[in-house]
Amino acid sequence: MNKKPLSNHVVNYEKCPKRVRGFFAENLMVDSNQALILYETGHVPIYYFPRDDVLMDKLIKTKHKTHCPYKGEASYFSMSVNDKKSSNAVWSYEDPISSVAGIKDYVAFYWNKVDQWFEEDEEVFVHARSPYVRIDILDSSRNIRIELDGNVLAEAERSKLLFETNLPPRYYLQKDAMKVKLLPSDKETYCPYKGKASYYSLEVGDKVYENLLWSYKQPVLESSKIKEYLCFFNEKVDTYIDGIIQIRPQSKWS
Repeated sequence: MNKKPLSNHVVNYEKCPKRVRGFFAENLMVDSNQALILYETGHVPIYYFPRDDVLMDKLIKTKHKTHCPYKGEASYFSMSVNDKKSSNAVWSYEDPISSVAGIKDYVAFYWNKVDQWFEEDEEVFVHARSPYVRIDILDSSRNIRIELDGNVLAEAERSKLLFETNLPPRYYLQKDAMKVKLLPSDKETYCPYKGKASYYSLEVGDKVYENLLWSYKQPVLESSKIKEYLCFFNEKVDTYIDGIIQIRPQSKWS
């Protein structure tokens, strides 16, 4: 692994043993088992691909450039396939700074500008999955009670506790633990480690709390234990475990 801290900023990259594929306009734009995965402070993991593994004849170099103090100047390419175009979707550091010299002439894609991504034969959403993120889903018999503004929203004697690297613990409860009316929401989000989340609002008396909890109806296999369980943003509710109130975590959802 290449590791070069610049003040408090760190850039790491290493070889990835997975086969990684990306499709755009029904064309296989990249197919590689020689990718690098780059980790950078404040960013999600990014795959960098050897040009030989990329459909470079479908990329059009543009005049757009950006500068990163930790990697150098990036040149950009647009994708053009079957009359479908995605502007400045791909970049490359053709003369990177010495601390990341190994990414020279590799190319990287904006994840959401590619139609589908696969690691081996499993579709991956949002961003590349980091091998340094771990999820533990544990059965628990501790009493979990959720309250808000003095109202009990849910209570359960059995639950699933989910522990994910660098995130607050999450408490997944069965539907029969709910004490108030659930209102299905149109909101959906994706997690590369858990799958697609569907959201619910809550109606308590004459007040509605928007998108306060979520459920994975068809989680990825590794997170199948939470299938159809419900989880509250514990940043926004009062959580009691065996009668003891927990400090609300501070996160981007607070």
